[in-house]
Amino acid sequence: MAYVAPWWSHWGVDHSLRRWVHRPQRLLGPHVTDGMTVLDVGCGMGVFSLPMARMVGPQGRVVAVDIEQRALDILIERAAKTGLGDRIVARRCAPDDLGLAEFAGQAGFALAFWMVHEAPDLAGFLAQVRAGLRPGGRFLVAEPIFHVGRAAFAREVAAAECAGFTARRRPHVWFSRAALLDAV
Repeated sequence: MAYVAPWWSHWGVDHSLRRWVHRPQRLLGPHVTDGMTVLDVGCGMGVFSLPMARMVGPQGRVVAVDIEQRALDILIERAAKTGLGDRIVARRCAPDDLGLAEFAGQAGFALAFWMVHEAPDLAGFLAQVRAGLRPGGRFLVAEPIFHVGRAAFAREVAAAECAGFTARRRPHVWFSRAALLDAV
């Protein structure tokens, strides 16, 4: 793994300007519905986990996965303060194991926002996300344009296709290279 952002760096990307630029409802609303199980891989402190918890409603759940326990602790605290604690399952993962085995085939949507480039084993990472999605589930990958070049992103999308995804479209996400993938 070339680089994993430390937990404290999440404060730099979790603020009102970011929520305005990457509006969770606009970005994720078409894909996340009431009662759904969703995966937020590399969730950090919950920039997208908390809005998705509102979107899935009381019958849904967000499986929020991150390698940084302190970021997860902050997410859990925020979820409790906003009354969303019962909708979020926070899991610490290892560099080579997302810890999603118990959720195999359950999720209708997965999000990996600005973190896939940090995965030490891209093929293994993508296979684990695919295993967590039911057939027809969607996976939105967004990578920062200042870290991930066009060629590197094309390799990520090609690896996703090898892992059982089909590229659906390339949505516009500010400051990002993005792909919406279908699980086949």
